[in-house]
Amino acid sequence: MRLMPQVRSHPLLTAREARTVARIVRVNHAGEFGAIRIYRAQIWVARRLFPDIAADLDEMLQHEIRHCAVFSAAMPARNSRPCRLIGLWSTGGAILGFVTALLGRQGIWTCTAAVEAAVHRHLDDQISFLVNRDRELHDAIRDIRVEELSHLNHAEARLAVPALHHRGLRGLVSFLTDLMIWLSTWGDSTRMARDLRRS
Repeated sequence: MRLMPQVRSHPLLTAREARTVARIVRVNHAGEFGAIRIYRAQIWVARRLFPDIAADLDEMLQHEIRHCAVFSAAMPARNSRPCRLIGLWSTGGAILGFVTALLGRQGIWTCTAAVEAAVHRHLDDQISFLVNRDRELHDAIRDIRVEELSHLNHAEARLAVPALHHRGLRGLVSFLTDLMIWLSTWGDSTRMARDLRRS
């Protein structure tokens, strides 16, 4: 996956659209950073308790590191910058990864499935928003979505019939992911989804 060249956003964007594009880059960068922290914490535990899944987690980690680099490279041309909540994404990701790994393999895959399902919904909204506004960013997110979907499918395939506490965990992780995305876009994620439904 190549980094995007430094190009300016579409010249016909309104000021609001340009702000939304900048926030998309910002929240995606923060989300990937949080995912890196989740996977690193899970790998640390898995290597000691579940070494059979450590290689799978490491492959996903490498994807997230590449994705984070793509969004970091996209920032300057879109007048974006790292999220003010990046520290919360970092700390929250590390705690989430560590706690879910201590719950066992099913905790790890439940966390992965919940995060990736929430992220996938938002990436779909972003791709629809960007298609006629920032084609390069659109194409980059479309390519990243393929790998994120593979993470979701991989986790789903390894989940047993969920126990009550796994269903609760999945709901909680999904809610927290949506909340962090909403906070990091100043509500733009909700407005994008609403505008797309209207259109």
